[in-house]
Amino acid sequence: MTFQRILGALALLLAPTLALAHPGHGDNGLVAGIGHPLGGLDHLLAMVAVGLWAAQQQGVARWALPCTFVGTMLLGGLLGFTGLQLPALESGIAASVLALGLAVALAVRPPLALAMAATALFALFHGVAHGLELPEMSSPWAYAAGFVAATAALHAAGYALVRALPRTAAPLVRMAGAASAAAGVWLLAG
Repeated sequence: MTFQRILGALALLLAPTLALAHPGHGDNGLVAGIGHPLGGLDHLLAMVAVGLWAAQQQGVARWALPCTFVGTMLLGGLLGFTGLQLPALESGIAASVLALGLAVALAVRPPLALAMAATALFALFHGVAHGLELPEMSSPWAYAAGFVAATAALHAAGYALVRALPRTAAPLVRMAGAASAAAGVWLLAG
């Protein structure tokens, strides 16, 4: 499968779900939960970057980073449901886009504990943001199931993209990381 076909397939798979990011799609929260990570550039870039970065790792880190993100994000979502406000929430999310983009661009392989701690910190910011945006009259559990499923799918898409590309495409993955980091700078400045 060529790189263009892979990108085309990903675009076709994600295009319909982007439309679901707008409010008013059902009242159970599941669709809103799925749409939230897909509807914001900051969440989308960070979550794909986790998958890209995980695919650049070796051994346990390949699954530990996405699992850490999803688990901590869910915890953050539950805290957000209670109304917890993190200081500099939006800056923390923007910083995660920058840092995860840099991690991909530089293909860094820190010690697993450090990588998991950084991933957990970023996920906490994303999770609290998701939880604070629980739509009125929605089931928090359905909403949480939606944002967890969408996040896992974005991680898997990033991971699969790296694993499906030939090794000679590693510079393209790094360029994607650099673009994500640049978007993080833009988000921090805005």
